[in-house]
Amino acid sequence: MPDLSVVIVSYNTRDLLRSCLQSLRASVGLDLEIIVVDNASSDGSAEMARGEFPEARLLAQTLNTWYCGGNNIGIKAARADAVLLLNPDTEVAPDALALLYRFLLDNPDYVGVTAQLIYPNGETQRTCARIPEFRHLLFIYTILGYLLPTTKRELLSDVTYGDWDRLADRDVEAAPGACTMMRRADVWLDDNLLLYFPEETLARRHQKPMRFLAAARIKHHEKSSTQSWFATSIFFRDLLVYCRAHHGVARMLLLWALSRPLYWLMWLKNRLPPP
Repeated sequence: MPDLSVVIVSYNTRDLLRSCLQSLRASVGLDLEIIVVDNASSDGSAEMARGEFPEARLLAQTLNTWYCGGNNIGIKAARADAVLLLNPDTEVAPDALALLYRFLLDNPDYVGVTAQLIYPNGETQRTCARIPEFRHLLFIYTILGYLLPTTKRELLSDVTYGDWDRLADRDVEAAPGACTMMRRADVWLDDNLLLYFPEETLARRHQKPMRFLAAARIKHHEKSSTQSWFATSIFFRDLLVYCRAHHGVARMLLLWALSRPLYWLMWLKNRLPPP
């Protein structure tokens, strides 16, 4: 049995996926099972993975099962007790996965562990967050944040650990979906969500700390497959699904009403020709 199952959900990220799989080949210290769930990509991602990385298990889908559904397909196929959900737009340092795995193995009181994510230019990404309360959703993702910008900044800083530079280890509530290592029994995602808020949902379900390890470094080409109006519309859809599940229908309807002006402004911006 492998030490660690690495689940990668890919959608039209062929070249980035290739770099990710190459970095996993150079990973040391663990017996890895690599599972690529391709969500019906049209750019040859599945063919590339099949032809260039025979050691990876390719689960090619005939339709887009999204981030949450695709990861659950990979988790179901995983054989190891420890599972890493890894984005295809990442490149792991050779020792990063061994550091994460050792922490998970040695610390049963933690539900999971994550790494320090680095932009391609070397800057540290400000990942990890607290579980958002309804007030966070209300001011960060609706027109209220533009009417009361100081309140929005304060709440955003609160939910994203604004006083932390990500250069030291820390307990966190929600780890980034780009790199989340957990035990297989704990890592299942909410199939009602498509792309967004699975990390917060996991944190709410388990109510145990995650650990951020600064020494485990992973390069992340952020938002490689979500830079479109369609992805933005999915974000607002998942925002409402998440809010209804954890804050009730009445608050979800309030959030829907107050988020519509922002939603339509973003739609209009997308429709206008670039300057």
